[in-house]
Amino acid sequence: MSESPPTTPVCYRHPGRETYVRCTRCDRSICPDCMREASVGFQCPECVNEGRRSVRPARTAFGGGAAGRHGYVTKTLIALNVLVMLLSIAADRGGDAAAGGTGFGGLLGGTTPLTQWGGVLGHASYVPFGPAHGVAAGEWYRLVTAMFLHYGVVHLLLNMWALWVLGRELEAVLGRARFLALYLISGLGGNVAVYLLNAPNQPPTVGASTAIFGLFAAIFVIMRRLGRDTSAILPILIINLVFTFTVPGISIAGHLGGLVTGAVMALVLAYAPRMRRSLFQFAGGAVVVVALVGLALVRTAVLLG
Repeated sequence: MSESPPTTPVCYRHPGRETYVRCTRCDRSICPDCMREASVGFQCPECVNEGRRSVRPARTAFGGGAAGRHGYVTKTLIALNVLVMLLSIAADRGGDAAAGGTGFGGLLGGTTPLTQWGGVLGHASYVPFGPAHGVAAGEWYRLVTAMFLHYGVVHLLLNMWALWVLGRELEAVLGRARFLALYLISGLGGNVAVYLLNAPNQPPTVGASTAIFGLFAAIFVIMRRLGRDTSAILPILIINLVFTFTVPGISIAGHLGGLVTGAVMALVLAYAPRMRRSLFQFAGGAVVVVALVGLALVRTAVLLG
């Protein structure tokens, strides 16, 4: 009785291809096109995909995703600010939107229809005896839109340079979602401070510097939490504070409000307990937002009372 000759193994995905290589995980035969190099031997595509699904994605020290290293949120925020500046210039129809205003020796731009629409304004009229505008008049969107508007190209460039330097560093260590929350809540805090402390009839206040000052405070807190050297950050922060108090036309309330709010948010993000860290961070951010809205409601009651 004769025995049948041994058959040559074939690839499980390509039956017409003979192979003597087997997947180190499932032991199925795989041809060169199906081989995926592993730490030991080769694996088939299905085992490689299964292994990727079972591996937890890398997280930062504060719970953020590793995708923050690419700086996508920072770049998007810069692009959005530039786009709004272009719209503001276009809305002004050849006026002093880009430059020629009164700030910084005329380098800053003037008021445009867009800054009047979206700047922080308490409760005032643009013309004598005209209709009132502002947050107290129900235009609550101003507390958010103001952080994306600027008085001229120089104003924009100064803030975007700071955002580029600070934003990429913070986004890398916090992750995209946490960094975006830090930026927006800091900007909101600065704008609420303007609403609380500025006289109702002052010109609309605009600028990303409310959020930028929050980033200054946050990077100091975050670097200290990581045990890194902060000696280079403190002088820059002090210089910016000196400019805030000495240069005419700069919103002191906006800068300090953003600074304090950014510091509080950074403490929430950096010192959240490891267990249920995301829940603690979300709850802490929500408390800050509710507190800011509450302050704005009180200010509205005072202005309308």
